[in-house]
Amino acid sequence: MPLGDSLKVGIIGTGEVGRNLARGLSRAGHEVSLGSRNPANVARRVDRVPIGTRSGAAKFGEVVILAVPFGAVHDTVRAIGPNALMGKILVDATNPIADSGGWALGFSTSGAEELAKLVPGARVVKAFNTVFADRMATGRIGETPLLALVAADDAVARRTVMKLAGDIGFDPVDAGPLAAARYLEPMAMQIIALAWGHGKMGDRIGYALVRE
Repeated sequence: MPLGDSLKVGIIGTGEVGRNLARGLSRAGHEVSLGSRNPANVARRVDRVPIGTRSGAAKFGEVVILAVPFGAVHDTVRAIGPNALMGKILVDATNPIADSGGWALGFSTSGAEELAKLVPGARVVKAFNTVFADRMATGRIGETPLLALVAADDAVARRTVMKLAGDIGFDPVDAGPLAAARYLEPMAMQIIALAWGHGKMGDRIGYALVRE
């Protein structure tokens, strides 16, 4: 899969995360298809991006992005069928947040690693989980690129997703193996707390990496 080529990206989920990633990737020249549990009930379209079933978007994509609530992951994988993701790059953009708003897992695993167990034939990548949804279309706040940490055991999959993130406008950084998701997912909890918890800073914030 040459990194300079336009890729087919299937995005599972039609909430703000999925929609904004679709906008950013489409603008960057990639072919995008959105997948919904009930495509006929999706009222708002995203530019000219087609909206079909979850299994249809998974079949379409060379890269598939999982952009559903954490509590819907198991149902989504069952609906798609794990064999449909065999050999594909599967990007986990979710965060393991319980219905109570607290942490749904301990710190000896991660949502991404648990997802990999459900789809053993997929090349699972953790990415896009530390960014608020309305920044996912541009990967920026003003002129500042936001940090996109990308973790995966498969080096080619990691580089491919870094390329997609860079095409959107993010500052993509190699975060190492998939186990690094154990650090990336708590980063999301921290920025949520800064935005709407004790920090009360609002969601016009994001992580950036300073280099000298």
